[in-house]
Amino acid sequence: MTARPSRFTASPTSGPILHELPPLRVFDQLITLLLSVRRDDHGAWRARLHFIDAESRERETAEIFCGASEPELWQAVHGLHDHNLRALYLSLA
Repeated sequence: MTARPSRFTASPTSGPILHELPPLRVFDQLITLLLSVRRDDHGAWRARLHFIDAESRERETAEIFCGASEPELWQAVHGLHDHNLRALYLSLA
C-alpha cells in the first residue's frame, strides 16, 4: 500500500476584529474600550485592549489574552473586573 502525502493548507489569516466593550470610567472621564481579537497561525485566539480617551488618544496593551478557543478567550476577558481595567489603563498613561 502506497502512502499518500498529507497536504496541509494554512487557513488564510485575516486582520484582527474589533469588538466594542462597555466604556470604562476613570476620574470622571469615559474611556472607550475596544478588544482586538485575532486567530494566530497555530489556531490560538489572541486579543489586546485598546483604550481611547475623550481626546482620541489611543493606548493599547500587548496581546495579553490567549485561548485555545474563542469562548475560552472571552472567558478570560470577562474575568477582568473594572478595577483591573482601570489599573491597566493607568499603567499605560
